[in-house]
Amino acid sequence: MLEAVPNVSEGRRPDVVSAIADAFSDGVELLDVHSDVDHHRSVFTLVGEEGALIDALLAGIAASAERIDLGEHVGVHPRVGAADVVPFVPLVPEDMSRAISAARELAKRVGRELRLPVFLYGEAGGGRRPAYFRRGGFDELRARVEEGELVPDDGPQEIDPRSGAVLVGARHVLVAYNLDLATSKVAVAREVAAAVRYSSGGIPGVQAIGLELPTAGRVQVSMNVIDVDAAPLHEVVERVRSEARQFGVEVSGGELVGLVPERVVAAAVAAGVELPGIDESQILERVLRSRLAA
Repeated sequence: MLEAVPNVSEGRRPDVVSAIADAFSDGVELLDVHSDVDHHRSVFTLVGEEGALIDALLAGIAASAERIDLGEHVGVHPRVGAADVVPFVPLVPEDMSRAISAARELAKRVGRELRLPVFLYGEAGGGRRPAYFRRGGFDELRARVEEGELVPDDGPQEIDPRSGAVLVGARHVLVAYNLDLATSKVAVAREVAAAVRYSSGGIPGVQAIGLELPTAGRVQVSMNVIDVDAAPLHEVVERVRSEARQFGVEVSGGELVGLVPERVVAAAVAAGVELPGIDESQILERVLRSRLAA
């Protein structure tokens, strides 16, 4: 089996999220759905055999494009499409070649059957990351395509303002994890994010941005730990705590987006570090074993 973690640009209408979840889960196992109002985004965790997973993802992307209008979308999370990013993830490292093959096959089908522009990323797209396409926002992506700087890997050579583009990729396991800070100052979250993310001199394998969540009434350091071995999650948490305390601010809570590998939690337990907002019900392998045994 392979894992897939599609992210769609809808987190406020439960009926729409439910309809998209139903489409994504046809013929595969839907392990988790995480929605956030301020991010205006939902993340689905799926596992299945390669062919069934491609079919399910195609159906979910179609349902997303049908029900989501980017022209009406307002959220703090960067995005370029109704079905924004669709990564395949090997459950064991040796299956990366299968994940790449599945990503390329899905990209072809999305482009040709759904008539949506597709960009490949990660291991399937020369190592490019979603941030490469999101740079400058959705309008900037459309301009880059119109000017010929970027050419979709499949599908139409222009981007519809309603449905946008789909980023399809293959990547290794990552952990999407957000830490809330006990302050109303988003500038503090941005300073802490800059201190921990690798691109500005922080921890290798960590991406981070500081966000204000108006509905929730809090500020957040939103992170992707894209190399869980080079950047153990418990060490990242301790670094965020340390950087926040330089501003007299504590970490007030945590939020895991999706599921987390068992070894990440085990390493934190061994180090005696609490991972706020993460419990045993969110461990990928345990959820998978329970679902397959049912």
